[in-house]
Amino acid sequence: MSNVLRIALVDPNDATRDSLKGMLLGIDTVWLEADCSRYEFFPDIIDQTVPDVGVVALDSDPDKAIELIQRLSVASPQTSLLAVSENTDGHQILRTIRAGAKEFLTLPLTAEELASTLDRISQQKFGASEGGSRACEVIAVAGATGGVGSTSTAVNLGCVLAADPTNSVALVDLDLALGDADVFLDSIPEYTLADVVQNVSRLDIQLLKRSLTKHGSGLYLLPRPVELHDAETINAESIRKVIGLLKASFTHLVIDLSKTYSSVDMAAMESATRVLLVTQLDLPCLRNVVRLMMSFEEIGDLHERVEIVVNRAGLDSGQISLKKAKETLGRDIFALLPNDYRTMVEVRNNGVPLITQAPKAAITHAIADLAAKLEDRHTHEEEPQADDSVTTSKWKKFWPGVAKK
Repeated sequence: MSNVLRIALVDPNDATRDSLKGMLLGIDTVWLEADCSRYEFFPDIIDQTVPDVGVVALDSDPDKAIELIQRLSVASPQTSLLAVSENTDGHQILRTIRAGAKEFLTLPLTAEELASTLDRISQQKFGASEGGSRACEVIAVAGATGGVGSTSTAVNLGCVLAADPTNSVALVDLDLALGDADVFLDSIPEYTLADVVQNVSRLDIQLLKRSLTKHGSGLYLLPRPVELHDAETINAESIRKVIGLLKASFTHLVIDLSKTYSSVDMAAMESATRVLLVTQLDLPCLRNVVRLMMSFEEIGDLHERVEIVVNRAGLDSGQISLKKAKETLGRDIFALLPNDYRTMVEVRNNGVPLITQAPKAAITHAIADLAAKLEDRHTHEEEPQADDSVTTSKWKKFWPGVAKK
């Protein structure tokens, strides 16, 4: 992953401080370590958090703010200082730069201007990375109903993505009552989502990773709470904060949603870059997909980020044809996962992911192709066929027991 900039902010003005915080929280490659409303307290915050960037708003008291910048540039040279102000007076800008500010931005400020400036600072501190900063891909996995295989899809997709050494991948189990992602991975986590939510304001990136359980596949797991009553501490706002911290820490974040479509689930979906809606080719599931898509159309551009994944394709139980399903849904199918009940039962009972338990199985190849398709959006236009042969995937070279050519 590209280097994450850790930022501390000082601005005595509540309105501009909240505006700057909102923009910073919206940048994937940034983590807001602390914000402060008093210039005199900011040096202590810098000492405690040692951020990469200190953002100093000048307008509440320009002389005091410039004096602060001068002090910090000497006492904390490891922290790059970024000044912001509504004042465009050339003399003040010159004083600020001479005091030690690396950049000066004029308010009002757009998120794009702030992101571009922080990217320049990042390149100065860490060097330019090929292709620029890599934003986190947030993949929410939802089910059209219970029992369609959305959790197995989320877990095994996460493991396949983690097999690529250039990726860092986390899986969050948002089925707060009955989630079982830890069972699929045969893990006994020390910490859960409830622990992270309760301490999110005190966590930094290093502490966060230590709070997650790392599986042998390379996948990091943040499981659902152990006690049912702990789920009450998790709400939409807290899950947005957790997702924000995880986005700053990983290249990929896979979120296994519950089937209740609660406010917590919806907050996660709204934060996602892609939503995989897992269904089967039967009437109740397809009816639910239509109903859900109608609801998603009322939530910004959410429906445009939803992809339909058909699981257990080929199940001999009077399934609706793929052609009829597409007509019913009024949209294409993004991916087909073949029915392989025997393999999936073994995987679940053994607590071993497909990529390890059955690397040559058709279902494993299908999950790998789904991962490749998510990585390369250009393949979206290719329509899957129920009898497609397994395609050669870039993920195959990372599989155990498969020779690299």
